[in-house]
Amino acid sequence: MPVGSKANPRGRSSRPAVDLETPLTYLKGAGPQAATALRNLDLQSVGDLLFHLPLRYEDRRAATPLGDLREGAESLARGRIEAADVRFSPRRTLLVAIRQGDDSLLLRFFHFNEAQRANLRVGRIMQVYGAVRAGRNGLEIVHPEYSVADEESTLETESTLTPIYPLTAGMTQARLRKLIAQALDIASRDASLRNPLPGLGDPDTLSALEAIHRPGDAADTRALQEVTHPAQQRLIREELLAHQLCMRLLRKQIRTRPAPQLTDVEAQAVQLENNLPFNFTGAQKRVIGEVAQDMRATRPMLRLMQGDVGSGKTVVAASAMLAAARAGFQAALMAPTELLAEQHFQNLQHWFEPLGLSVVMLSGKLKKREKDAALAQVAGGEASIIVGTHAIFQDDVKFRNLALAVVDEQHRFGVQQRLQLRDKGPDNASPHQLVMSATPIPRTLAQTLYADLDVSVIDELPPGRTPIVTVAINQSQRSDVLHRLGKACQEGRQAYWVCTLIEENDEIEAQAAAVTAEKLQEALPDLRVGLVHGKLKAQQKEQQMRDFSQGRTQLLVATTVIEVGVDVPNASIMIIDNAERLGLSQLHQLRGRVGRGSNASQCVLLYQTPLSQSARARLDVMRKTTDGFRIAQADLELRGPGELLGRRQTGLVGLKLADPVRDAKLIPPLQTLADEWLERFGADAQRIILRWVGDVERYARV
Repeated sequence: MPVGSKANPRGRSSRPAVDLETPLTYLKGAGPQAATALRNLDLQSVGDLLFHLPLRYEDRRAATPLGDLREGAESLARGRIEAADVRFSPRRTLLVAIRQGDDSLLLRFFHFNEAQRANLRVGRIMQVYGAVRAGRNGLEIVHPEYSVADEESTLETESTLTPIYPLTAGMTQARLRKLIAQALDIASRDASLRNPLPGLGDPDTLSALEAIHRPGDAADTRALQEVTHPAQQRLIREELLAHQLCMRLLRKQIRTRPAPQLTDVEAQAVQLENNLPFNFTGAQKRVIGEVAQDMRATRPMLRLMQGDVGSGKTVVAASAMLAAARAGFQAALMAPTELLAEQHFQNLQHWFEPLGLSVVMLSGKLKKREKDAALAQVAGGEASIIVGTHAIFQDDVKFRNLALAVVDEQHRFGVQQRLQLRDKGPDNASPHQLVMSATPIPRTLAQTLYADLDVSVIDELPPGRTPIVTVAINQSQRSDVLHRLGKACQEGRQAYWVCTLIEENDEIEAQAAAVTAEKLQEALPDLRVGLVHGKLKAQQKEQQMRDFSQGRTQLLVATTVIEVGVDVPNASIMIIDNAERLGLSQLHQLRGRVGRGSNASQCVLLYQTPLSQSARARLDVMRKTTDGFRIAQADLELRGPGELLGRRQTGLVGLKLADPVRDAKLIPPLQTLADEWLERFGADAQRIILRWVGDVERYARV
């Protein structure tokens, strides 16, 4: 709680007491320039600074002899300056050589001023810290942190581990550490940080913060560096709880309105299955039951449906859509791309038209007259099943009585969008929401990421799916791959050739794909080669995909734009060029384009040597398993959640100390604790949400 200011008995104005809500500009050393840098780190108050936690720790307690330095290690070292010269080739560089006995170390500075140069005089003692690397003439450090003195005895080493914080331009570690020290002194006067928090255990929040920001002489160094220290574990639990609380409050907001009751989802699923050439798997039937239970309730369903590539998520969603339409309501399916929306449209038409239901597509390629007619059908209720991209949930689309919104690919449809859907239902009711995951995510992570959603998993593939054999082949064997590809296509099979680039540039990707297509056509003149990339107009892209799906082209050269795309059962070969450049999740999605027909399928991962350790690990995982959930787990371990999941949708990537992969075991009990807090400890809940997350509505908009 704010400390508040005391009245001045002499009537003169006095500076208000500083507390956790005080702007950072009140702190010593937080002038206008520093304040700007701090704002860039989203730090505006003393309390914000307090919860700006270290990324890692460095051990600067003892200097390493120059002769014991090792390449790749971050080390503290000392030596006498024996040379300090400015060189101008190839760029202006200050080179400083320090010596200790028979050993020496070179220091490189690319950014320096004359005062720094003058301070680094021959004969002075220099203490440096930085990453040691191999240079042309021995070991060196580029831009080390340093201090200089005339006598070695006056140089001080740290008595404890040194915390290293996230930075931005205009802020240094040293200045940030001084500001945090002031924040800790102010916090010591705030009783609220000493209060025990139900279910989180010891130590209290302030003691934990002090242990993390100011590790003492007796601190367990290994535990701090491995993030297993009791203080770190205590704050991790608090942070994860804050995120769970926030998501549950958002879930409550979405459910403030009632939802249409739909009582015969399972019966309609049976009717749909009777008209299909295949039977539902046990996993599909289980998830249909979970969806049916949700939709029988008077509050909106908020469910995430996960399943691997080809597990049959769409037909489960179709069962729920059919139930909505049969009950006199509307159901809408949103896809991330026009191409995938077209695929969904065709599937739903094929499944629903024999049952007497029409399906309407809202697409950007519709002419104005066609679009106006489709919008009128939606607004008037004549259209009971609607398919489109994200545009179908925009303000200009008016539904008559939308009861169910199905969203394919949750990454592009975050919490804020789910909140906005509240207004799309009939008569002040909210539609049910079913979100389909385009990327398999381990269940625990999904429950963390999407705590406002219940999670269903389709963990069984339909029978009859041909296994995909995956091989990794060096680019040196490219000609052999081409020979086998040509032979397979002449035998009636079809293939994808995917071009990958490091640069995220549609223009460059398009050019590279076009060049590859030309070279492949030259190498395989008897084949009909198609081309798909992000710079093609939607109509051209669709025509190329249509030519391929109908067998008019045998080999489709594409960028990763086909990661999600139409099903072509006859396509049984996937070649991914420079596969080492892609993450596991993307490789798995691409591989899922084949194996959808009766032919045995292959995926060829063409790679360029030398391979990094992580690239080699990714290719090994792809060769060993086709299980999307195992692959997602491996991707998380290798690259982290931010890269696996793309842009931020909830607080996941904004976590300060917690890691949803490393800390997965902590999450289930915290979910139970979050429910208890909202019921019994509302004030504490609001306090830690503000502390870790900020405003709930702002959190939803990120």
